[in-house]
Amino acid sequence: MALGLGLLNASALLGTLGLLGVLGAVVIETGLLVGFFLPGDSLLFTAGVFAAQSHPFAPLWLLLLTVPAAAMVGDQLGFLIGRRAGDAVFHRPSATRIGPKQLEQSRRFFDRYGQRTVLLARFVPVARTIAPVMAGSSGMRYRTFAVYNVVGGIAWGVGVPVLGYLLGGIAFVRGHIEVILIAVVLVSILPLLINGLRARHRATGKVHHPDSTLTAAGAPGR
Repeated sequence: MALGLGLLNASALLGTLGLLGVLGAVVIETGLLVGFFLPGDSLLFTAGVFAAQSHPFAPLWLLLLTVPAAAMVGDQLGFLIGRRAGDAVFHRPSATRIGPKQLEQSRRFFDRYGQRTVLLARFVPVARTIAPVMAGSSGMRYRTFAVYNVVGGIAWGVGVPVLGYLLGGIAFVRGHIEVILIAVVLVSILPLLINGLRARHRATGKVHHPDSTLTAAGAPGR
């Protein structure tokens, strides 16, 4: 979904349903596979922008209390759906509407980052809809999931509205919020990628090569 359309939908949703619309959209997007089309980042960013107006639809402090809670509830629902239904949930009509490409990309994201996906996917459209369900269907320990759920819910539910509140008046930020959020995720996982490459390099260096052993020890006498 183009960001401009996302902001338009977000503004319409805020103007029509207000805070309840924001909270309902957050729960649906993060907890049910049917919510992948909702403008999550744009919605929270726009809510922050509106909260900074002289006549806000809701005060910022109320957003920062209720949005993270809604995000946590949404992920909790997704986890329970995945735990109860297993992988079969991804073959239901509500999941197949996402598209095989997006589903496969989310699977790769989950396979690469494992448990951290619950946190990182908060900032990635579509992935945040699928990740909690995958966490439940993969058998992730609930305690582990709960920790990442709380941290991710607070980081996303507080960070994006505050960003909108502080920077919503800057045209560049308003026009590239999703790109900026994805860039933040890439920067945050860069150390993981570097460590993974170093570990692979060390593992490759330890591979035993008979020919190199012969060369180091010298050829056997004739």
